[in-house]
Amino acid sequence: MKLSIISPVYKAENIIPLLIERINQGVTKVTDDYEIILVEDNSPDDSWAIIKDIATINKKVIGIKLSRNFGQHYAITAGLHKATGDWIVVMDCDLQDQPEEIEKLYNKTKEGYDIVLARRKVRKDSFFKKMFSIFFYKMLSFFTDTKQDRTVANFGIYHKKVIESVLKMGDVIRVFPIMIQWVGFSKTAIDVDHSKREIGKSTYTFSKLFKLAVNTFLTFSNKPLMLTVRFGFLISLFSFLVGCYYLFKYLTNGIVILGYTSLILSIWFLAGIIIFSIGILGLYVGKIFDTAKKRPTFIIDETIE
Repeated sequence: MKLSIISPVYKAENIIPLLIERINQGVTKVTDDYEIILVEDNSPDDSWAIIKDIATINKKVIGIKLSRNFGQHYAITAGLHKATGDWIVVMDCDLQDQPEEIEKLYNKTKEGYDIVLARRKVRKDSFFKKMFSIFFYKMLSFFTDTKQDRTVANFGIYHKKVIESVLKMGDVIRVFPIMIQWVGFSKTAIDVDHSKREIGKSTYTFSKLFKLAVNTFLTFSNKPLMLTVRFGFLISLFSFLVGCYYLFKYLTNGIVILGYTSLILSIWFLAGIIIFSIGILGLYVGKIFDTAKKRPTFIIDETIE
């Protein structure tokens, strides 16, 4: 049984040696046949130089450098394409996902599961990140009509047939946990320890998190369009009833002074709704345009193994 451990790397020059050391210690309790795939997402620091130095000494380590900063989930996708293991572990490089938990995840697969997710019951993240996570997963559950678990992220172990199915998905927008949910297969989640970030800080700014949320909603759900249609229908129904009321008032000479204020408010309100609806439609058309261009989801600049 061969195990592949994939970790996207960005601004992690100070933690890479410790990451590899702890992965080695954790994985050897499961198997001696494994590979560590570090995907360097064009980090501005010396992460790639450190990966190259280690990979020349440790033949278990495979380094992949992307041509530019594509993003975490695209880096994961690049690593998945390179993986040759029977089981694949995906984990972050900041050691908040603890390599020592890999043994526990693998042991759970022996019960017949194709996917075992790491559930972070006690998250050691900042208050802002926790609040955004709660909001994000509640909104994602609403828009996709699915039950999403905010305690689960990328960390987990996946059978190779699961990963093969994920790689067959032609989505331009890649969000690994959502894609894992979509492909199905037998899955479960177990509680793991989640560590506090010891070195550096999260590279996910508010703007990046917001962009990820919008892309996720648009890619994996058409509910915004359906809600716009329903809201438009309600506005039309309301307008029809109001029109009937004022027609009755007009026929019975009930209108003495024409309502300038109500007219202006109605125009601005409906114009806002129209612009908002066109904006949502435009976002979906933009995603269709991105897909039609058929650009690669990532480009590899250099590989060392």
